[in-house]
Amino acid sequence: MAGAAVGASRYRHPVAEHISVRGARENNLRGVDVDIPKRQLSVFTGVSGSGKSSLVFGTIAAESRRLIDETYDAFVQGFMPPAPQPEVDSLEGLTAAILVGQDQMGANSRSTVGTATDAYTMLRILWSRVGEPRLESSVTFSFNDPRGMCMACEGLGRVSTIDVDVIVDRSKSLNDGAIDFPNYTVGTWYWKIYAESGLLDPDKRVADYTADELHLFLHGEEQKVNFAGFNMTYEGLIPKLRKSVFVKDVDSMKPTLRAVVERAATFEDCPECGGSRLNAAAREVRVQGITIAEATSMQLTDLAPFIAAIPPTAGGAATAPLRAKLVDLLETFDAIGLGYLSLDRPAGSLSGGEAQRTKMVRHMGSALTDVTYVFDEPTAGLHPHDVERMNGLLSRLRDKGNTVLVVEHKPEVMAIADRIVDMGPGAGVHGGTVVFEGTFDELRASGTRTGQHLEHRQQLKETVRTPAGRIEIRDAREHNLQGVDVDVPTGVLVAITGVAGSGKSSLIHGSLPRDGATFVDQTMIKGSRRSNPATYTGILEPIRKAFAAANGVKPALFSANSEGACPECKGLGVIYSDLAFMAGVTTPCELCGGRRFTAEVLEYHLRGRSIGDVLDMSVEEAQQFFTEKQVQPMLGRLVDVGLGYIRLGQTLTTLSGGERQRLKLAIEMGTNAEVIVLDEPTTGLHMADVDNLIGLLDRIVDAGRTVLVIEHNLDVVSRADWLIDLGPGAGAQGGSIVYEGTPAALAASPGDSLTGHHLAKRLATA
Repeated sequence: MAGAAVGASRYRHPVAEHISVRGARENNLRGVDVDIPKRQLSVFTGVSGSGKSSLVFGTIAAESRRLIDETYDAFVQGFMPPAPQPEVDSLEGLTAAILVGQDQMGANSRSTVGTATDAYTMLRILWSRVGEPRLESSVTFSFNDPRGMCMACEGLGRVSTIDVDVIVDRSKSLNDGAIDFPNYTVGTWYWKIYAESGLLDPDKRVADYTADELHLFLHGEEQKVNFAGFNMTYEGLIPKLRKSVFVKDVDSMKPTLRAVVERAATFEDCPECGGSRLNAAAREVRVQGITIAEATSMQLTDLAPFIAAIPPTAGGAATAPLRAKLVDLLETFDAIGLGYLSLDRPAGSLSGGEAQRTKMVRHMGSALTDVTYVFDEPTAGLHPHDVERMNGLLSRLRDKGNTVLVVEHKPEVMAIADRIVDMGPGAGVHGGTVVFEGTFDELRASGTRTGQHLEHRQQLKETVRTPAGRIEIRDAREHNLQGVDVDVPTGVLVAITGVAGSGKSSLIHGSLPRDGATFVDQTMIKGSRRSNPATYTGILEPIRKAFAAANGVKPALFSANSEGACPECKGLGVIYSDLAFMAGVTTPCELCGGRRFTAEVLEYHLRGRSIGDVLDMSVEEAQQFFTEKQVQPMLGRLVDVGLGYIRLGQTLTTLSGGERQRLKLAIEMGTNAEVIVLDEPTTGLHMADVDNLIGLLDRIVDAGRTVLVIEHNLDVVSRADWLIDLGPGAGAQGGSIVYEGTPAALAASPGDSLTGHHLAKRLATA
């Protein structure tokens, strides 16, 4: 036996102390080799587009998740999305990766902060055990279950009144386009259900319908109909729209759909349940005089002590562990800077930073160790006051024996790192290499762009612009706003500041008049494998026409989504191979070599370049190449927002969040809006890029516009002409104007303003 044990140990591999990456080539990475220490906190930094996310998310985390997926049997893998293998020579020492990103938590109007974190599940169990009168089953408190939901609103808490005349033109027939609603216009599939069902005369004006016909069209009950050889379900237009569209979160809709919905519908709390979502039986049960609906509407900093104060004897000893776990969960929300939320807050209404921190709540109490946590700018949306608390949470995860990888730009986070990996030296084709590895102090002396900017600070403006006018906001009460009256100056750069949850977004997005204003918010561009900067910005159309005119052919030939597409890959440039029980594989198309067009189309040239050559150009190269007047303005704006390095034909799915937001800003700069509202535009930006952004905002204001910036970044705040600071705290402790005036005056006399104290501290250490 002893000999067997010795023989076994001879083949035992030593435990890897590093995640070893060799030859990483994902996106713009140039064969990156790097060793990342395990059970330490590593921060990855570098200018936007330098390759940070490609290394951390696209290579390390992606391969970890792919290998975990392969442990499932073939049947389970058949239901999972394909996970292609990253472009890398080797990856050793990987552990299970948990990604905590900034993607939204979904637009499901039934999802709340409570349901997304299991806090509401624990609350339901507690009310079923402790509440009076007693309802034994916890599902009777679930608004997503027929046994607990209010049937009047089907557990949504809100009902909508639809103005039929906004979506139906009664003077027209179905064939003439009587239905004026996205996806229901003439020729669409949904339109055919009504026009070709055989139940209605498609050539008859809606105004001429009999009472029965009008009821069938607008409110008809479900019934089976057959047309075009298919059995389909016919349902009246209003109930169909109510179920498919009007139950969704309005804020998550695309702008065109949102505009129609806001015109067509009036939303209000359900008169039956008062917005609680629950039926009468569930609403009657109380714990310490409080219903479960009242508990979920409490601010979390108030709910935690309420739960903790429930007598230990209530519900018996069996509920003690449940109460303790729930209190710990609620206190974690406060520790992570989200104590101002309530459990009934719709999950889809959270910002990217709030969504990421809400996901963190699940992991803080996890018993798992020796796993890899991957964070994408966890301080996004955090006031400097809250960054220190976030650092403590990241350190706690590491100290439990986990590997923590953080993509981040803030020096305060870099300062607590065990190791820093700086990517660069530039962005796009100018990046993709590791330019520094080491400690924070070593980074300061490294000479990289990150190292140089660690000591750089924007100075307070000595001379501010004079306002041209003002926008009045009176008695604003959106969310936690406490009847705010404020005058927003025009013709200047205005920063809206305050801790997370203080009411900044409620004041600007909820109360600022929208006439003449354009909003560039945190919502991500809906990218796809067929979308790229050229198509999204609209410049591909004049480019196609220029090629067509130069060669005497149709413009459609120069579209990879139309007649010019390679027949093998259908204009994608790649072939996706479904390997059944194995992960799918994406390979460059052999026929077109990944260039997306037919060989014939690539023979046509414009000033010596093919359409394939043009789409491979960076924005900067294209700016030098194109003389067409319809193309130049947009290329100039893309350079202005710091996107000169991206390629015209680069798929939108490969762009980072910061790159996508700046692409959106470039488009909005071309509008005639007098007021431009930006919501944390520094998200995803390196310190060097923030300097460029400030210069761009100054140029926009100097051109005669008003720029409002909801922002925490003190470099941006320092350069504003005017500050509107909300607070003093978050949630119920916020919602008031703490300060109005110049940044310099606030720094000199901070008062109750946390923003002011951090500005003053910054000046003292500069």
